[in-house]
Amino acid sequence: MSFEIDPKSVGTYLSGICNKLEDFFPDVRAARKSRLVAQTLAGCKRWRGKPVQRKQPLSRAHLQRASVHLSASSTHDDVLFVAMLYTGFGALLRLGEITQRTTLACETRENCRNAAQCSKSETATASSCRNNIIVMKRGHFDPLPIFYRYLASRDAAFPFNPWLWVRSDGTVPNRRWFIARLRILEPDPTFAGQSLRAGGATALAEDGVAPHLIQAAGRWSSETFQIYIRKNPMLLEAAIYGHRHIAN
Repeated sequence: MSFEIDPKSVGTYLSGICNKLEDFFPDVRAARKSRLVAQTLAGCKRWRGKPVQRKQPLSRAHLQRASVHLSASSTHDDVLFVAMLYTGFGALLRLGEITQRTTLACETRENCRNAAQCSKSETATASSCRNNIIVMKRGHFDPLPIFYRYLASRDAAFPFNPWLWVRSDGTVPNRRWFIARLRILEPDPTFAGQSLRAGGATALAEDGVAPHLIQAAGRWSSETFQIYIRKNPMLLEAAIYGHRHIAN
C-alpha cells in the first residue's frame, strides 16, 4: 500500500469504492467484510499506524492564572473568556457546546442545539433548556463568582439578547475566537479546545471522584472517557482509592 495514505483512512476509501461498484458487483460489500480484508486492514494499522496526538489537559493552575488577570477594568470579552473557561472545565463540556461553529450560521434556536445559544433565562433556571450547564463547587474551585460577574456584564451590555454567551460586538463566540484567546493564556499548541474536557476529567480523578461518576458527569456512554484522564494511572488509582479509604 502507499505509505502516503493513513491506514485509518483505508476503510473509508473502501466504503466509497463499494458504493460505486455495488450496482455492478452486488457481492462487493461481502468481499469488503471478508476475513482476509479485515485482517489485512488490521495488519496495516499495526504496521503503519500513527499514535493518536491528544491535546494536553488544562489544569486549575491555568484557570487561576486566567482569573488573576481579571481586574475591575477588564473588558467584557476578557470576562466572557474566563467564564467560558471555568464553565467548560467544571462541566466537562466540549468546546463545540459553548461556542458556535466558525462556518455555521445559526439563525434560530430550533436550528441550533449549541449550548452557547440556549437562552440565558432558561439556562439559569435549569428548567426547559435541553443543554443545561451544571457546575458544582469542589473545594477551592468555585466558578460561580466569575460566572455571575460575566452575567452582570452581559446584562448591562445586552439586556435583550437571548443568547447566553455574547461577545462585546453582540455576536456568539466561535471556536476561532476562543482558541485565539486560549493562545494568549497558553501559547503551547498542544493545548486546544479538547483540553477543557480533558482537564476537568483529570481534576475530578485527582480529587478522588469514582470513575463511574466521572463518566456520568461527562455524559460518556462508554469507558472511552478514560483517555481524557492524562495523569499516571497508578497515581490516579492511589488518589481514588486513597480518598475512599479516608472516607470510610
